Amino acid sequence: MKVDHKTLAFAAVLIGVLVVGAYLFGQNRAAVSESAEDKAPKSQTASAPAALPRNHPSVNASSAASTGELPFTHFRVGSRNVKALMIDGDAVWIGTSGGVIRYDTRTDEHKVYDNTVPGILSNGVFHLSKLGDRIVVGTYGGGMSVFDPARDTWKNYNIPDGLADQFVYGVMRARSGDVWIATWSGVNRVRGGDFDDPSKWETFTVENTGGGLPNLWVYGLRQAADGAMWFGTEDGVARFMDGKWTHWKHDDGLGAPYEIVKDAITFTNDPARYSDHHAQQKADLGMPEVKVAYNPNYVISLEIDRNGVVWAGTWGGGLARFDGKHWRNYTSADGLPSNHVFMLHADAKGRLWAGTSHGLARLNDDGESFTVMTTADGLFADNVFSMAVGSDDTLWVGSFGGVARITNPIH
Repeated sequence: MKVDHKTLAFAAVLIGVLVVGAYLFGQNRAAVSESAEDKAPKSQTASAPAALPRNHPSVNASSAASTGELPFTHFRVGSRNVKALMIDGDAVWIGTSGGVIRYDTRTDEHKVYDNTVPGILSNGVFHLSKLGDRIVVGTYGGGMSVFDPARDTWKNYNIPDGLADQFVYGVMRARSGDVWIATWSGVNRVRGGDFDDPSKWETFTVENTGGGLPNLWVYGLRQAADGAMWFGTEDGVARFMDGKWTHWKHDDGLGAPYEIVKDAITFTNDPARYSDHHAQQKADLGMPEVKVAYNPNYVISLEIDRNGVVWAGTWGGGLARFDGKHWRNYTSADGLPSNHVFMLHADAKGRLWAGTSHGLARLNDDGESFTVMTTADGLFADNVFSMAVGSDDTLWVGSFGGVARITNPIH
């Protein structure tokens, strides 16, 4: 019998543990999900990230040694996924399925914050960002935790405070000063970012937006230059502008058709096999007979580039580009390493990066092709969930088991 994986995870949180195996991306360790060890209910503490460079067979270590530098360094976090990365001055914040790690690049020292710390209820971390001087952590089943570095304290915000759901995928401050929060039960807007005033919280759902927000499970949010807020959901992309909601789905051009990508889908973990929720989505698409990991409406990642183009990473439908009028989809036939796009990042130089189940891709200047990095180029693992770019152009890339710091990235 199929069960909703969110219900299972919530039950695990109630008894003080985290069932990481029920995580959004399924149960395949080698590609996307948590390890077999993490599937069992248990308390978790992140293992320390060891600053130990590891040579990969394809890297010419003797040549690197002659310059006194290796082209990459690996930081191990044990059997954990690294779902979030953020650079804050000399510190790199690493969000794992075993807690948050603050790594000091000057001293090579680290500190782990997990659910043994007051103010953190869950070790599973989906999101990291900064609001003013505070660090914001979105968690799997534990709400939103906020770190005040001046006081060295954490404070948790949850459903009693106005949070729509304990599962938090994204947090950002809009130019208006309002803070938006993506959850598994809709979208919160906190007026002025005043988390401590319950009257400032409001929630947008499928019901109260008249279906304008097409699905309650929201995985990404961004603001465009015109002030519009964009959201990636499990049933398409939505925009909120001047009080009006609009959305786009596969029928509008989002995600490549199954006929184009079916022979390229090597990632076998189909959420519809484990969850009635996802099985219904396949039925709604009119393709219940498709038993592979494909759902073009399932938007896992979202980004807006400096030109105002909206990018959506889909579950098997490739990378979708929307210029406000037309959709275009990039797939493995265009050089994308995989059609499952877990992460999107537009860096300070305007470059678009896509983390997939088979490597990290950067869209080339021609707007047509990709340059791809894998473990052969220094990645810790080929499943790429997160990344950050330092001021010196150094890449920090999060995968299962660790983080790669790459000092001579592709140009």
